[in-house]
Amino acid sequence: IEDFISPYRTHINKNMDSIISYAPKTYSKMDGDLNTAIGNLMADAVFSESNPVFNKRTQKNIDFTLLNHGGIRSIISKGDVTIRSAFGVMPFENSVVVVAIKGTQVNEMMEYLSKAKRAHPISHQLQLTLDKNSAVSSAKVHGEPIDVNRTYYIATNDYLYNGGDGMTFFHPNE
Repeated sequence: IEDFISPYRTHINKNMDSIISYAPKTYSKMDGDLNTAIGNLMADAVFSESNPVFNKRTQKNIDFTLLNHGGIRSIISKGDVTIRSAFGVMPFENSVVVVAIKGTQVNEMMEYLSKAKRAHPISHQLQLTLDKNSAVSSAKVHGEPIDVNRTYYIATNDYLYNGGDGMTFFHPNE
């Protein structure tokens, strides 16, 4: 069995240990209370990789991305970043889902985020500001206040879309 598996293991390890980037410092999901560099990176990566596909299929653009704090499972250590270490950050086989929701649901999302008191990753297109009591003082998408009558396209993963982490605002009528 070892003779059969060994070439495959060697090939996989060579690929997984390939260097794909360099991290100038160590990044962790514990680096901030409500905002982390690794969370921002992951949310922006999902946005930048998903939006061209979504746009090609629908001629619409994603407005922003929301992920979950618990979905980040590893740090990115200072130094060379390999495919193996990148997979360790989000090791799940989740799918990206783009959800069309009204501004009222986006406001429910903002309330959820304000009460969660966790660094749930959001992409840079969303700016959420909380006051000293953790209440939403400002929420803007692309620099504009949330319009309750508008439909927004939110990229997330299938776990959250299906209510993971109590994110029920994706299905308000259930």
